[in-house]
Amino acid sequence: MPFSIPRLTALCLSLTLALSVFPALADPMDQPQPFARPGPTHPGAIEASWTSVRLPSGDHTALLGLNYFVALDEDWGVGPAVYGAAKGNYGGIFTMGFAVQRRWRIGAHAHISAGLYAGAGGGLSSNSLSFGGGLMLRPELALHNEFDNGWYSGVTWSRVRFPSGNVRSSSLGFVIGKAQDFGSFSPQDSGRPGAGSARSGFGFDEVVLFGGAYKPSGSSRNRSGAPMTGKLGTAGADLRQYIADGSWWAAEAAGAAQGGSDGYMQLLLKAGQDWPLGNTGLRAGAELGIGLGGGGNIDTGNGWIASVGPSVRWQTPWGASLHLDAGLTRSFSGHFSAPFLRLGLGLPLDQLPSPFAPESQNTGTVLTQQLMMSAQHLQHVRFKDGSSAPVTELALLMTRELSSNVYGVAHAGSAAIGHAGAYSFGLFGLGLQTRAYAFAGQQLRFGAEALVGAGGGGGVAVGGGAIGQAEAWAQLEADRLRLRLGVGDWRTLRGADQQSSPMINLSLGYAFGTLARGQ
Repeated sequence: MPFSIPRLTALCLSLTLALSVFPALADPMDQPQPFARPGPTHPGAIEASWTSVRLPSGDHTALLGLNYFVALDEDWGVGPAVYGAAKGNYGGIFTMGFAVQRRWRIGAHAHISAGLYAGAGGGLSSNSLSFGGGLMLRPELALHNEFDNGWYSGVTWSRVRFPSGNVRSSSLGFVIGKAQDFGSFSPQDSGRPGAGSARSGFGFDEVVLFGGAYKPSGSSRNRSGAPMTGKLGTAGADLRQYIADGSWWAAEAAGAAQGGSDGYMQLLLKAGQDWPLGNTGLRAGAELGIGLGGGGNIDTGNGWIASVGPSVRWQTPWGASLHLDAGLTRSFSGHFSAPFLRLGLGLPLDQLPSPFAPESQNTGTVLTQQLMMSAQHLQHVRFKDGSSAPVTELALLMTRELSSNVYGVAHAGSAAIGHAGAYSFGLFGLGLQTRAYAFAGQQLRFGAEALVGAGGGGGVAVGGGAIGQAEAWAQLEADRLRLRLGVGDWRTLRGADQQSSPMINLSLGYAFGTLARGQ
């Protein structure tokens, strides 16, 4: 039988299932344990920045950035970041990646910082504007003034550069941030009962996976001015935090998965409120979102979009929830307006602990999460012009245990090396993993996963935008550090002209335990 990546993936999946039933390292769930406690709290910070960019054509745009830093020690921080166009007529330019930052204190309420962001993305390429393979580098120097409540603001100097393209620009900008604590459990406590008086990890209570559709209005236009016809299918996810009974805010990422607008992407900050309908578990309310969107030949002008509409949520007795949302999304400039309808599945992560409740009511099960920087190589990718070439992507990879052998996974990124600058994707799915085995003084774990989602842009032939991938992996674990090597198969899922490619994935990341309360 000839060798193939799909067969290898299926074989590794079968091996994972077999290995998961045999004991390896001691499993904390095998015997009663006292409550696990959070480890030392690490300082964290969330930053928003504004970076002006002068384009080769002489036009100007600006990138709105959002960074989350977790302190490695008192001086160094690292974390995920995303940038999107928010000025001019360049809506749809997005990049995502990781940033590292070094800080020096220069006074009781001031510090300077130096940082470097490396990510991938792009959009709206032309003969005079090229993002090359998609890799973006952004070194930065900043002066921050701190306030008493954890907030800080400052001025920055940064240089935006796409090394394989022609976008290079240096400018002054500004930043605003909020310091906060990042508390977590040891990954070694996974499966144990735990107790804590604060949210753990990134502090989100729920992830909502959804699929839906836009129906563009008659005034909607593509970038060439032609009317948009047909529906636009979307897929994405919300990370949601509840701040009071029925009150919440969320970060949303979604992209086109059907309808010929592959490459469209939106990132929103949302807030909502709902109220119970008797004792049925049903809740009705409304939500409002604002953020950036574009790509897929949709004219969103400067990129700013807003959405508003009613929502219905059913909180099931089993912890999960079902969401039905409707409403209207429209661009602030440009020509995009569309009613939408979507259905989502909410999975619990954490929940707001009660500071006045006894410890017995602030307990749960410790489950491990992983945040990784991933470099994924696709051996041969076919483009819309009929050519084919390899593509290397940079991506954020996040996993969360659902049990000792099952985990959920989200994977989002963009092309960085090759000829697919502006190709971006977002995937989510499930995986199976073995227990950890002793190996050379460390731990070794095996697993396999399957993901589906949306992708497009950069001239890649992806049909309507629905894509999927399957992967088998081996992972070396040392305390909280993780190194993963995987092989698998990437493919498009819709359209008459489908394609697939073998892939190899190398990921480096950080693991931490979070408390799933009530589980």
